[in-house]
Formats: sequence, C-alpha cells, structure tokens
Amino acid sequence: MNNLRVLDLTIIAFYLLAMIAVGVYFARKNVNPEQYSSASGSIPGWAIGLSIYATFLSSNTFLGVPGKAFGTNWNAFVFSLSMPLAAWVAARYFVPFYRSTGEISAYTHLEHRFGSWARTYAVVCFLLTQLARIGSIFFGIALTLQALTGFSMEMIMLCTGICIIVYTVLGGIEAVIWTEVVQGVIKTFGALLILYLIIQNMPGGLPNVVAIGQQHDKFSLGGFLPDFTQSTFWVVLLYGFFINLNNFGVDQNYVQRYHTAASAKQASKSIWLCVWLYLPASLLFFVIGSALFAYYQVHPELIEAVKLKVAAEKLPLTATAAQISQAAAQLLPADYGDKVMPHFMVTKIPTGFVGLIVSAILSAAMSTISSGMNASATVFTADIYERYFKPNLNMRQTMRVLHLGTVVVGLLGMGTGIAMIGVKSVLDVWWELSGIFAAGMLGLFLLGVISRQTGNHEALTATIIGVLVILWMTFSGKLPDELATFRNPLHKSMIIVVGTLTIFLVGLVLTRLRRSKVEAKEALKSAEHSVY
Repeated sequence: MNNLRVLDLTIIAFYLLAMIAVGVYFARKNVNPEQYSSASGSIPGWAIGLSIYATFLSSNTFLGVPGKAFGTNWNAFVFSLSMPLAAWVAARYFVPFYRSTGEISAYTHLEHRFGSWARTYAVVCFLLTQLARIGSIFFGIALTLQALTGFSMEMIMLCTGICIIVYTVLGGIEAVIWTEVVQGVIKTFGALLILYLIIQNMPGGLPNVVAIGQQHDKFSLGGFLPDFTQSTFWVVLLYGFFINLNNFGVDQNYVQRYHTAASAKQASKSIWLCVWLYLPASLLFFVIGSALFAYYQVHPELIEAVKLKVAAEKLPLTATAAQISQAAAQLLPADYGDKVMPHFMVTKIPTGFVGLIVSAILSAAMSTISSGMNASATVFTADIYERYFKPNLNMRQTMRVLHLGTVVVGLLGMGTGIAMIGVKSVLDVWWELSGIFAAGMLGLFLLGVISRQTGNHEALTATIIGVLVILWMTFSGKLPDELATFRNPLHKSMIIVVGTLTIFLVGLVLTRLRRSKVEAKEALKSAEHSVY
C-alpha cells in the first residue's frame, strides 16, 4: 500500500461506498421482475445514452487502448469510426423491432422464427461473450491496481467483484444505469486528468509528443491496400462495423436498455448520444497512449523497471539478473504496453489525483461488468430457467432467480479474469473472443430479420456451416507445418465478418434452392394437370 496515501484511499473508499449506496437506494423499488430488468420504461433517453457510453468505455478502453497505442499505432481507432453506420442501422431498424415485440430478452424472437435451438444457441453465444468481456475487464482493472497497491490480482478481482455484485443485485437495471451515468462522467474526467499530467511532465509539451509520434509513425490508421491478412484499415473497419452492429442490435446489454426508455424515439436518441460521446473519448485514449510513448522515449530510463518486470514474468523463477536484463532489452513496446499507464500513475501522479484516477478506472470496469451481470441474469432467467426448467415462476421466484443469476455470472467472470493473468494485450484478447462468439449470433439474427422466407431447416444448416467456418478460422493456425495449406490466411479480426456472412448468405442460398424446388414441383404438377 506504499503507493496509495490516506487521501487516495479515502477517495476510493468513498466512491465504492457511494456505488453500493445507489444499489441500496434503488433496492426499495425493485418489487417485481419488470422493474428489476427494465425499470418499467421510466429512464430518460439521455441517461440511457450515457449508460451505453459508459458500457462501451470499459477498462478495456481505459487501459487496453493506451497500451495498444503505446505498443503500435492508431489502427484500432478505426473501430470507433465504424460506429455511426452501425448506430444508424440499429436506430432505424433494430430499436423499433425490439420495442414492438415487447420481449425483454433479445433472443425470444429467434425461437418464434426458427425454433428453440436458435434461441438457445444465441443465448449460449451471448453468455460466453459476457464471460469473456467481464473476465477481460476484471483482468484490466487488477493489472492497474496491483501496481498501485501491491495486492495480488486475484485479491483485487475478488474485492471489486463483491462490491459490483452487491449493488447490481440490490438495485437492478435502474441502479446499473444511474451508476453508469455517474461513472461515465468520472472516467471521462479521469482520462482528461491523466493526459494533462502526462503533458505537464513532458519536456516540450504537446508539440514534442506530436513530433515523436510522427517520427515513429504512431498516428497511422493502418494500411489502405485491400489486404485482409493483416490489421489494415479495412480489416478493422469491417470488424468494427460487424461487432458494433452486434452490440447495438443483438447484445442483451444494449437491447435491454431500449426497453427502459419511455419511447422508441428516446431509445434511438440514446444510441446516437453514445456514438457522439464515444468517438472523441476513444480518440482521447489513443492520444494518451501516444503521449506516454513520447514521454518514455524522452525518459527511457524510467521505463526500465516495467521492462524488467515483464521479462521476469516470462522467464523461469530460476532466471538470473543478467538473463532478465538481456530479455528486457529484447522486448518491444507492444510487449509491455498495457503496463505503462499503471506505471506512470505509480511514479508521476501526485497524492489525491491517484485516488481520483483509480476511481475513474474502477468506474470504467464497474459500469460494463454490472450491466453485463444484469443482462446475463435476465437472459438466463427468461431464456433458460423459465424456458426449460420452471415455466410458471411467480414474482418472488423470478426475483430469486434473477438475484442468483447475477451472483453466479459475477463469480464466473472473476474466474475468467483470473484465467487471463499473463496475457500480452487485454484489448487483443477481448477483440478475438468477442469476434468468435458474436459471429454466429449476428449471422443468425440477420437471417431471421431480413429473410422472412427462411425456415428452420435452412437456418439450422446455415448455422452449422457457419460455426464450422468460425472454428476453422479460429484454430487452423495450430495445424502442423505439413498442413499449412489449410490454415486460415485471413486476419483473426475477420472471423466475425466471415462467420456472419457465411451464416447469412448460406441461409439465403438454401432458401432460394428450396423455393426453386417448390416452384419446379408446382410447374410439373401444372403441366401434368394440363395434359389430362
């Protein structure tokens, strides 16, 4: 605890207690499942927009984006540039669709279209996505707080996780949204404060940051050639469009918020508010990463401690100091990018400000985790427990299952975060896992909404083929050298693009073939009838 003074600890403790107090306040209103899951449609659109913005601005953004910008360039910012188009599609088509169904779960309509298997498949994909998201966020926050407190990452995840579980279980979706409104403001202020402190400590100020960044090509958005084997501009743009379309259109985290609005118009406005807030905010974090890179280029001796620590983690416990130093000298910025901002906070941010920034990082983590827990519990209750185990739950039983589901998802998310300890880049891990799980969900959903003539058989066949393609693209890189011809040649960010399009297009083709056969049979019958 040497790095946190009494004032910092007081600020952090006050923030955590305030979040729990919000949960306690709203607990008195959660007397039925509708209030717990949708706040009875009483939340204003601007609050929902800030809530969605806070969910997007997770600790993966707060820590992973500066680490990515430090280690590489601004290629990942193209993800944010894809948001307006995905938001337009969602506001124009998805929001009115969900509001008209009246179903709190985003996946109930899949059963109406294709049968129970489609609903179950989408739910499983969603829950796996949430575990990946929650786990990566727990890992990101533990990475920072370990540097500040000296506590183990496991202990940090446990303590913060219990706090999140308490206020989410007590307050339901209303507590989640209103805490996210506060958290969205806190984390944005924290990011601005970090950037100000970096520039203040930087010799030459912002002009020198720009000069060093240009010298090392840190502001590049990626290559513009049509190359889909590397992380080019086009690969990230396609990935961003499909994953954001999945977020706004299929992800229960966001769909559930549409039901908390008083009208479809308010729900659509919340999407656009999120986009116009997130675009400049995400750019801010890329600027922070580039500023940190420039700062440590000017003061390379100040980053040696981080490099030695990363090198020591990669080597056996028996490694000598000379071996660790040799390994540290060979590290690239991408190898330790995620640890740079926590190191700067430890060494350069004055007392009091550390507490504010840690609170901002906690906000970044807690907002996304709490919404994921609430959404996952809602899906589990509506799509699994009530569907397969006990259809006729009374109000009290439903509330009990919602509470239990929230706790279980929180604990499983902590376990996933612990399993991620040691990964190279938290942002890379999240992007890869989300692309794998979301691809099948989005493809099936688009097939069900756009192609009204596609039936159960075509959808099931298309989904099986799509899942096989996703599995091949994900794991073919592990094939031995003699089978290198069968490896996936595309960049891993293309998994969601190819997987989604495979399910959608195969479904359309199969539907067209079935219609052609039916038309041919009808024509044959007509011809036979005319002969007789």
